[in-house]
Amino acid sequence: MVKHLAKQLSRPRSEAVNVEGSKRVGTPMMSAHNVRFTVLLMADLCLVCLALMGSSSLGYDRPLFPANTFELLVLFGMVSFAATVFVGRRLYRSLIRHMGPHAVWDLVGAVTIVALGFALLNFYWQLNVAPAAPGIFWLLLFFGTGGVRLLTRAYYQASSERGSRKVLIYGAGESGRQLLHALNHGANYEVYAFVDDDTSLRNTVINGRPVFSSKSLETLVREQKIAQVLLAVPSASPERRREIINALVGIPVHVRTVPKISELVGGRASVNQIQDVDLDDLLGRDPVPPHPELIDSCLHDKVVMVTGAGGSIGSELCRQIMASAPRELILLDISEFALYNIEQELRALCHEANYRFPVVTLLGSVRDERRLEALYKTFNVQTVYHAAAYKHVPLVEYNVAEGVANNVEGTWSAARAAERAGVETFVLVSTDKAVRPANIMGASKRFAELIVQGLAQRETPTRFCIVRFGNVLGSSGSVVPLFREQIECGGPVTVTHPDVSRYFMSITEAAQLVLQTGAMGTGGDVFVLDMGEPVRIVDLARRMIRLSGYELEGDALASDHIDIEFIGLRPGEKLHEELLLGTSVAGTGHPMIMRAEEDSLDFDVLEVATRALIEACGTLDCDAITKILRNYVSGFDAHEVRHDFVWLKQGRVGKRARQVAQAENVSVLPVNSGQSVPKS
Repeated sequence: MVKHLAKQLSRPRSEAVNVEGSKRVGTPMMSAHNVRFTVLLMADLCLVCLALMGSSSLGYDRPLFPANTFELLVLFGMVSFAATVFVGRRLYRSLIRHMGPHAVWDLVGAVTIVALGFALLNFYWQLNVAPAAPGIFWLLLFFGTGGVRLLTRAYYQASSERGSRKVLIYGAGESGRQLLHALNHGANYEVYAFVDDDTSLRNTVINGRPVFSSKSLETLVREQKIAQVLLAVPSASPERRREIINALVGIPVHVRTVPKISELVGGRASVNQIQDVDLDDLLGRDPVPPHPELIDSCLHDKVVMVTGAGGSIGSELCRQIMASAPRELILLDISEFALYNIEQELRALCHEANYRFPVVTLLGSVRDERRLEALYKTFNVQTVYHAAAYKHVPLVEYNVAEGVANNVEGTWSAARAAERAGVETFVLVSTDKAVRPANIMGASKRFAELIVQGLAQRETPTRFCIVRFGNVLGSSGSVVPLFREQIECGGPVTVTHPDVSRYFMSITEAAQLVLQTGAMGTGGDVFVLDMGEPVRIVDLARRMIRLSGYELEGDALASDHIDIEFIGLRPGEKLHEELLLGTSVAGTGHPMIMRAEEDSLDFDVLEVATRALIEACGTLDCDAITKILRNYVSGFDAHEVRHDFVWLKQGRVGKRARQVAQAENVSVLPVNSGQSVPKS
């Protein structure tokens, strides 16, 4: 025992070992571990003395303290034996603040061994004690040492909770209990109580926390100053999750959640990974379920290429394509940084999931038709998902020629090269802004659709199809990341117009839709999703503000509030988007996906128009670009170039455009000033 104690107490200061056993650099002073070990051991040995003297004197008319040398030797021997047992059983390796059931059972075992030693000593030496003394000794020692640990643990918890956030856990099931256990091991959260809809759990206590009805939630939040509500209902259906979130929207509390059951079961997350409410839950509608057989038909054992692979949609397409085990996945992007990021992510995913197919990363522009044809033929590409495009409406208004060249010439080159190389399936990723567009971006995407429709009219080995959907939650440039950043900064949250609305879907859902259309297309198809009712942007902003724990300005009981500021429509934006040019739609093999019956143009006409459009982009002739788009894109009638930075710098914005710009409260500076700025 003495040797073991000396080893613990005289450990070199530069190599003190923490509870995990890893070495750390020491300091001139004794390490925290050695101090804790020494203090707790001394306290336990004092309790051994008290328990031994108390149990020995009970029932006998004798002094509490040792009366002779023999009793003193017995006391010293029992203390030494207890020290050996306690150290040998490693009672001091566990942090008391994190003490759990295993530590309690370790203590029970150690105390039992010491009590048995006392009983054997009494049996062989016939000590002058009561027969029940060893049992009493066990009780006194266990409750003494256990009480010291409980009091120490309570002190640590009380100290850590002083600066922690008081939270409620919504869901008293297995996940809720695991979350409580995880939070108890940290200092960031103080769990006040559980909230659950199960009537059988009401008025009960789980691990020291009471369980309340969900009807009491608002009262608890206001009276107890709850900072966050943590949703621990990973197995709840999407409908039930939205019901819970909708009920919490009107309460001024930050709502966060644990990962869903699919992520927990798949090992991609753990229950203590608290995160903000999922974008799918913000959407407020049922996601469209995928048909795996449709997804696999164009992917499994195929050579698949994704253009714009580093973008929001392109990268999500790549993630989902990998699950269908393609023969080879080829990533094409002009951005080196974006391509590097998605490559690193996919290679890590391949290693984790043990995927065996190669992932090829290629730098290049979709406007380089000869290079694309060479790539298709070299890799024997069978399926192409064309997601490379400029999609940010105001930026394309500021860069008309480059935006149109990328969206139109890129689609022309990618599709023509696919046809000549014998690619089996070519899917164009389009947007609802292509329907009766009010901006250059939407018009360029509709023209790209016309190119694909025109190519499909000819005898070609390639099946061309188009998929059109609304805004994607969480994609680059979307409102959700912007709103979250503004909320974190304390507001205000900026919305363009009180009545502006958009169709929304999650990025996962959008990628699934794109992948399924490759199998459903027969040639020139335009697929759209039944996305339900459009979402008002201001309603989405209010929802996010309230779920972040803030009130809106003017709320009756507002404390911390965030304002919504209306800044006006940006260049090229319109109040409402549409998904269909006409009213004629047909069903498909998927109940939520429709095939739009829309007009197209002869390929010969389109070829002439496309070449003229590409030439106009090359000469930066914005008037010619706009004129061509107006002639061929239905609904794009009244657009004038008045925001393009190059034309503003060159002074080529026409008189009528200047008048319109002034009417929209935009001041165009004189030539050579370099920019246009809003009037103050």
